Amino acid sequence: MKKAAFLFPGQGSQHVGMGFDFYQEFVFIKELFEMASEICKINISRLCFEGPMEELTKTINLQPSVTAVNLACLGAVEKEGMIPAFLAGHSLGEYSALCAAGVISREDAFRLVYKRGELMHRESVKHKGAMHAIIGLPVEDIELILAGVKNGGIISVANHNTKTQIVITGEPEAVTRVSSLASEKGAKSVPLNVSGAWHSRLIKGAEDDFGKYLENITFSKPAIPVIHNVTADHSVDPSEIRVLMGKQLCSPVKWFDSIKRLMDEEIEIFAEIGPGRVLAGLLGKILPKDYPRKIYTVNSIKSFENFIKEIK
Repeated sequence: MKKAAFLFPGQGSQHVGMGFDFYQEFVFIKELFEMASEICKINISRLCFEGPMEELTKTINLQPSVTAVNLACLGAVEKEGMIPAFLAGHSLGEYSALCAAGVISREDAFRLVYKRGELMHRESVKHKGAMHAIIGLPVEDIELILAGVKNGGIISVANHNTKTQIVITGEPEAVTRVSSLASEKGAKSVPLNVSGAWHSRLIKGAEDDFGKYLENITFSKPAIPVIHNVTADHSVDPSEIRVLMGKQLCSPVKWFDSIKRLMDEEIEIFAEIGPGRVLAGLLGKILPKDYPRKIYTVNSIKSFENFIKEIK
């Protein structure tokens, strides 16, 4: 069989109704949602299935909710005996990847993403932030613009998603300024509907507290390699992985480099496991036209059945 990678989405993939058909279909998925609700003290099934979107999108609710749907979709795939060669997750999605690799337990995955959401929310209330997607310029050009405005407030690259799709993060005025300068160079700027400047120094106050929290969580050696956001590489050392997850909070998400790393590993089957199809869309922009690939999404019973039928 061709080598496969499972990819897990993060914030921005959510929609009301996500995961409902899996919840109806499998008893073990009902139990997963119940466990997540109990750990996080949030009615996660109600949020996922009924919303409202405004409540679902609050980072403190969203992080465990997306993780629950990711792990529900994964559970259905694992039940069919599917084991990938590699795993990766976009920002929040990296916790689902760690869980799939056996690095952390499902219970600890929910504890971590809930704590992460709580701390990120706390910092976003203290420090108003913004994020914009800049489309049409490579990261080197964005970094040149950032270097030119380095005294104009806190701002940095949050996500390097594709060759020419870069998300910037920081203080609202600085983000608007860099967006304008990028637009002058022919780029398109899209403000993102987020409540804070994620992956920036503005939420640095969360890093120490989250690092301390991570110390209480058991990290094991991965059974399947996970490509990490911070390094675009994998690690076999549980202590190093714990440190990377602490750094991930304020570091850029190297998604473009992560997918290139999977190409170096000759991955030909890419499956986005979780709500939406954001990562499938990015893959279409990253993979060269002549690169052999099959891209799947597993976000509903229908897409899950299609994936299993084609792969088995």
